[in-house]
Amino acid sequence: MLKTNNKSECSGCQACYNACPQSCIIMEQDTEGFKYPLVDETKCNQCDLCENVCPNMNSINKTSMPPLAFAAYNKDENIRTKSSSGGIFSIIAEQIIKKGGLVYGAAFDENFNVQHQGVANIDSLEILRGNKYSESNIGYTYKEIKENLENNLFVLFSGTPCQVQGLKTYLNKEYDNLFCIDIICHGIPSPIVWHEYITQNKKKTYPLWKKSSFSIQYLDTFEYTTSTNYTITHNEDAFMKGFLANLYLRPSCYKCNFKTANRVSDFTLATFWGIEHIAPELDDDKGMSLVMIHSSKAIDLWENIKDEIFSKQVDLQQALIYNPSMTNSAKPHENRSKFFADFNQQKSNINFHISYNIANSKSEKIKVYLKKFL
Repeated sequence: MLKTNNKSECSGCQACYNACPQSCIIMEQDTEGFKYPLVDETKCNQCDLCENVCPNMNSINKTSMPPLAFAAYNKDENIRTKSSSGGIFSIIAEQIIKKGGLVYGAAFDENFNVQHQGVANIDSLEILRGNKYSESNIGYTYKEIKENLENNLFVLFSGTPCQVQGLKTYLNKEYDNLFCIDIICHGIPSPIVWHEYITQNKKKTYPLWKKSSFSIQYLDTFEYTTSTNYTITHNEDAFMKGFLANLYLRPSCYKCNFKTANRVSDFTLATFWGIEHIAPELDDDKGMSLVMIHSSKAIDLWENIKDEIFSKQVDLQQALIYNPSMTNSAKPHENRSKFFADFNQQKSNINFHISYNIANSKSEKIKVYLKKFL
C-alpha cells in the first residue's frame, strides 16, 4: 500500500489515483497547496498497483537513441505570437487531430485553476497553448487516454516530465498510437500561491517571448484575448521572482528524478534560451523553440511537418548550457519554509510575502552589498 512518508518522493502525477481498482485513493491538498495520495485503508485490498505505477518507485526503459536537437518555429506568425515560444506544440497537435485523434494538455478552468483536459478539434488547441504557472490536476486523464488508445485512436499527451512518466508507468506498455511531449521544467509552483496571486492582483497572465515577460490584463473575462493593459518582466513581477528564486516549488522538484537528456517522451519542448549565442542569425525576438526528438516515430512525425516549420539542427550539449533545467534540479530557496509559514498565517498581500522573503535572504543581501561595494 502506497504511503507518502517523504513528500520529496512524490511528484503528484496521480498515476496511483488512476490505477487503484478500488477507488480508495484521493489526492489531498496540503498546507502548501500540493496534492498527495491518501489511501482509505478500509477499502484497500493490498493489490499494490499504486506502488507498481509510481514513476518515482519504478523506472522504465528510456530510448537508447541520442536526442536530436533543433531550433524551430511555426511559420504561421499568428500561432507563433499566441504561443509561449515558437509554436511547435500546435503543429504537432494538429497532426494528431487530423488523424482523428485527441490532444491532452494543461488548461485553465473557469476559476483559473490548471487541469488537464483533452481536445478533439484544432480550434480548441488555443486553450492548451502557453505556459501554466501552477501544478496541473491530472484527474482521471490517464484512464481516459488508455481507453482511447485501446480504441485505436491517436493520442498526444503533453505535460511535465513526471506526468509523462506517470502516464507511461500507468499504461505499462508501449502504444504506437501514443505520442508524448514533455518540457524542460524549472519546477512546479504552488497552486494556492498562484491562486492568491491572480486573485489579489486581479490578473490573468500570458507569457511573452524574451526576458520571461508577462502581458497582463484585468479579469473581466476568462476568454482569451490578445489585447493587454501592460507588460511586465520577471524582474518586476512578484510571482515570477518567487518562481525563479525557487521559493514555492513542489518538494520533489528540488530532487527531480526525471531531469535527464534521454527521456521516455517522444518530444521535449522548451523556449530556446541562448539562441542569440548559439545561432544569432535565427534570433528574431519573436519566439524560438528548442525541440528534442527521442524516438523514431517522432522523427517520422517531424518529417511530416517540415514544410510548416522553420528548423535547424543544433548541438544538444551546447543548447543545454543555456537550458540547464533539462538535467539539473532547482535548489530550494533558503526562506522557503519561512515563506509558507508567513503565507499560511496571513494570505493577504501575497506580493509582500514573496518580495520580503526574497529580499531578506542571505544571498540577496550579499548581492545588494556587492552592488553597493562595486
